[in-house]
Amino acid sequence: MPLSFLSRRRLLLAALAGGPLLLAGGAARGGGPADGPGTDEAAAVAGLHAALAARVDAVPGQGAVFLASYEPDPATGPLEPALRGAAFTYDNALAAMALLARGDRARARRLGAALAAAAAGDRHYADGRVRNAYRAGPAATPPLPPGWWDAGSGIWAEDATMVGTATGNVCWAALALLALHDDARHAGDAGSGAGAGAPVGEDWLGAARRLLGWVAATVRNPAAAGGFAGGFHGHEPAPVRLGWVSTEHNIDAFAAFSWLARATGESRWEAEAAEAGRLVAAMWDAQAARFLTGTLPDGVTPSRAGSYLDAQLWPLLAFPDGPARWGRVLETVAATHAAEGGLDFNGDRDGLWVEGTAQGALAWRRAALDGRVEARRLLAVALAERAPGGLLQATRAPSISTGLALGPDSTEPDFRYYRRPHLGATAWAVLAAEGWNPFTGRRLD
Repeated sequence: MPLSFLSRRRLLLAALAGGPLLLAGGAARGGGPADGPGTDEAAAVAGLHAALAARVDAVPGQGAVFLASYEPDPATGPLEPALRGAAFTYDNALAAMALLARGDRARARRLGAALAAAAAGDRHYADGRVRNAYRAGPAATPPLPPGWWDAGSGIWAEDATMVGTATGNVCWAALALLALHDDARHAGDAGSGAGAGAPVGEDWLGAARRLLGWVAATVRNPAAAGGFAGGFHGHEPAPVRLGWVSTEHNIDAFAAFSWLARATGESRWEAEAAEAGRLVAAMWDAQAARFLTGTLPDGVTPSRAGSYLDAQLWPLLAFPDGPARWGRVLETVAATHAAEGGLDFNGDRDGLWVEGTAQGALAWRRAALDGRVEARRLLAVALAERAPGGLLQATRAPSISTGLALGPDSTEPDFRYYRRPHLGATAWAVLAAEGWNPFTGRRLD
């Protein structure tokens, strides 16, 4: 049965009963009329596109390039050493798709070429994985993880999380490459998928197959819960295997495997998509009308702590034919994630998460006519957080919590977002404005 979202009446009831998302924070700044894109919105989105384009063009030529995920902001000071020049794989995949959504094929292909190069080779691994982050700028051969000179220790330092491999990030790189493959076919490019503005010989489909082949072969959860486990944390040659299973990662895997099955006609990928899909379906908590975050490190026991926004919203985008009951999650999001007129990462509602607010705009837009007003309002909230350099800020508050830890050696939930210009937030806002679903490569309307 196709996914059927909330009726207008249920949206209003959710707003009145749950901590009113539709009412929280007052009127959004800079929003256009509810029945179509306003002049202000169109100009804002064009500005975001221009900011993305300028950052690609800052690297001369037409070669492969990675974009830095964060930039310093005058109000918050310089970036921490680990973040300076760090290009997160997830953010660059999103940026490539945002550029495609705007019809900017040449620049999208430069980002895709960097992801394809990372899939093709690594300074240590030869199995098809990508790392969580790379050095911003022209892609080296092979692409290298980011790092910094630690003057106090007199060493070149690299962050253990960035050099690791999260399953979800591998899937996001594959999604971007599959989007480039589809775009190349629709553009009439011959053979490999290379075309104007892309390094000659890029095989987008082959690179995506290599990445997802690594997921299928390497991180399958051996426990009864199934699905695909978290990946690896830390440095080669012996990173720590992550035994927990993430709902969010398996949403990504379901979408990527499903897309690869469509692109190749190979049934093996349909089976892998079904494996990830079963895990996501098992994480639906009908009583609470939300998705659990996944499992504990044993790969079996469901984790019931916390509510994380991406795990709630992304099933509505990644599963076009998902159960109608999943649409109830929007009521839960309205009640538990509303903050500063938009959405928070988790349920403590300690501040606006701009990226997640843009994700919410796209999810509510997926609700068709019933959700269009809220989608426009959430997008306006996100667009209002533009930094002087053109990208959107990651947060409105100086810092917000996520409730998550950066790695298995963390002793507290030390993963936070800070108010800094962010590539990922910018890309999600462009995708929401364009109504372009990154899990399928198709427009919602």
